[in-house]
Amino acid sequence: MATLTHHESATAEQLVVTDGARKTFFAIIAAGVLVLILGILAQVMGWGAEEHAAAAHAAGGHAAAAHEEGSSTLVKRILVSLWHSNVFFLGVSTIGTVFMAINYVAYAGWSVMVKRISEALSAWIIPGAVIMLVVFLVGRHDIFHWTHEGIMDKMVNGKPNPGYDAIIAGKSGFLNLPFYLIRTVVYLAIWAFFSYKLRQLSLAEDQLGGTIWFHKSVNASALFLVLYAVTSSMSAWDWVMSVDTHWFSTMFGWYVFASWWVSGIAAIALTAIFLKQAGYLRALTTNHLHDLGKLMFGFSIFWTYVWFAQFMLIWYANLPEEAVYYNQRLGGYEGRYTGMFFFNIIINFVFPFLGLMTRDAKRQMIIMKIVCIAILVGHWSDFYLMFMPATLRGENGFLIEIGIAAIFLGAFLILFTRRLASASLVPVNHPFLDESIHHTT
Repeated sequence: MATLTHHESATAEQLVVTDGARKTFFAIIAAGVLVLILGILAQVMGWGAEEHAAAAHAAGGHAAAAHEEGSSTLVKRILVSLWHSNVFFLGVSTIGTVFMAINYVAYAGWSVMVKRISEALSAWIIPGAVIMLVVFLVGRHDIFHWTHEGIMDKMVNGKPNPGYDAIIAGKSGFLNLPFYLIRTVVYLAIWAFFSYKLRQLSLAEDQLGGTIWFHKSVNASALFLVLYAVTSSMSAWDWVMSVDTHWFSTMFGWYVFASWWVSGIAAIALTAIFLKQAGYLRALTTNHLHDLGKLMFGFSIFWTYVWFAQFMLIWYANLPEEAVYYNQRLGGYEGRYTGMFFFNIIINFVFPFLGLMTRDAKRQMIIMKIVCIAILVGHWSDFYLMFMPATLRGENGFLIEIGIAAIFLGAFLILFTRRLASASLVPVNHPFLDESIHHTT
């Protein structure tokens, strides 16, 4: 196989984002805005009125009363959809840094050809952090039941508080506004700092050469992975699990991470394929795709393992305070989520498992591309199932949610490709570059 020298790689591997590509990204945003407007019009014209009544009746008693607090259904749908898509994109963005850090600590050489892709994924962390803080401050009452005023106060003005929730009050040491905001800022600051640090070390290595930058990157990566192991689980508790305040699962942090991780690998693989088909990454071979395919295959199974273990234990124990989570998603609210519940298993496990089972499938760009897209769509729907039943109950829909997701996707691609084009696609002075070029499986 013909190889590239460092000099040839540097001059031949500079991404140029064409006007056509930019127009495509803005077209995605425009399509998202159009779908969002259609969803808003559908909501305003009363399509959700009967659903709202049915959901209130199905939820019953205290849950229905709690749901009536806050903004209108339309505003709630917009706020929850913003939170949903931002949590998904922010998690995928951070996985780029996690993937790079794992490969540094493992002294892995094969992944050098896709290293700049994983670096560029983190472009969404800062915008995502800003959006997350703004949406929480504006719409926390519509997303998180535990933020309602007085819900943790047993007595109000010397009288029993009818809105008091003993279970939520028991979690007040952890679920309180100041501590929640501090934790969120700490998570985001850690992720943003190490993403920036590893990117700067990588660029310095390109410009100055030498192995000192690699060893500094290994040290920074080791520290980041320790911190990420803690903050990723805690962020899953805060941003996702606390939406269902009465429910908890000790496996939930791993479950959310598995969803983020396999989505991030799919994003890296899909980008590598598009770049290869556009004439870039000339040293990228089917061997690299094979390894990315093995990661997607393996971690799709891992996600399913965590999903099933969590589901099986709750189903077997049949404890009301735990089973309610699956009752909502399997048969609750007149079965509004039942179809998506089973679709979630098919698209996130059955399809990747069968699609990537053979060696040849992992080495075929068309198959890899289809599976990558399916995984990204599937895990976005996975997060949909995490949020919607607990927040909107039977008032969920798809137009507003898909519209907002498309807007996020277009904006993400603009920032992602801008960072990807700001440096050589091949880290020309990486000590394992030649190993990656000659990688075989």
